Amino acid sequence: MEEIVIENGFTLLKIQNETNDIQHISKEIDSSYIQFHFCLKGGAIFHFNDGRYALDLKEEEALLLYNPQRGLPINLEMNSKTWVVSVLIPIKKFHSLFSTEADYIHFLNEENIDKKYYNSTVINPAMSVVLSQIINYNLHPSIKKLYLKGKVYELLGLYFNKPEDADVEQCPFLIDEDNVRRIRKAKDIVISRMAEPPSLQELSDEIGLNLKKLKEGFKQVYGDSVYSFLFDYKMEYARKMLESGDHNVNEVGLKVGYSTASHFIAAFKKKYATTPKKYIMSLSN
Repeated sequence: MEEIVIENGFTLLKIQNETNDIQHISKEIDSSYIQFHFCLKGGAIFHFNDGRYALDLKEEEALLLYNPQRGLPINLEMNSKTWVVSVLIPIKKFHSLFSTEADYIHFLNEENIDKKYYNSTVINPAMSVVLSQIINYNLHPSIKKLYLKGKVYELLGLYFNKPEDADVEQCPFLIDEDNVRRIRKAKDIVISRMAEPPSLQELSDEIGLNLKKLKEGFKQVYGDSVYSFLFDYKMEYARKMLESGDHNVNEVGLKVGYSTASHFIAAFKKKYATTPKKYIMSLSN
């Protein structure tokens, strides 16, 4: 668990269990905090009252916890290969963000402000992008806190955005949940086969969505074309492999779909403005 203090008790937790075993994470949280927990992959269980009560946190699900009557310490049972991002905010700080909009966030209005509130919701595609950026970023340490602060505020804004406020005329595709599900499937397919990805037509046929809707929908959900998204994913994946020190440049290039080292080096340099070898050397320095 990496704990990053954003400001005045405003804390971000990045919790990743990359092992093949269940792991347990604990942290004391008093009653003055509101908690947001986002599961990017895998699954976890929150235990309360010495194990007498439990709440599941499933993949692509967000859980909001607030109880002004008693502390809610984190007692988290993490399944294997699970990623969770948590945001912990003092309720006074949180209330100040919406002080003129208390009725908009219904549990903040005067009638409910002292009542406990638990809520589970699905992580939408826009939130998924921000969560991925919080987990994976390649920035100078001096701007890390500023970057993450901006991403946390963006995440909260997306979390509380009302669907009815969405500009349907600008983005009609997103009101069709079945289409969004198919686009997510398309993303999973190209990632799982990144070394030999299907053509757009093959992908269109596999997810059962015509080519025009696939291209338009992918752009709307993930903010990029299919292959541009895949390129960025492959380069990020390659960067992580290089950082591990377990693979040489040729092996990494083959893993992400480049048959020759020169093609991989050119692609890596296009993305990060440096060669894989120089990048590895910079890590050593």
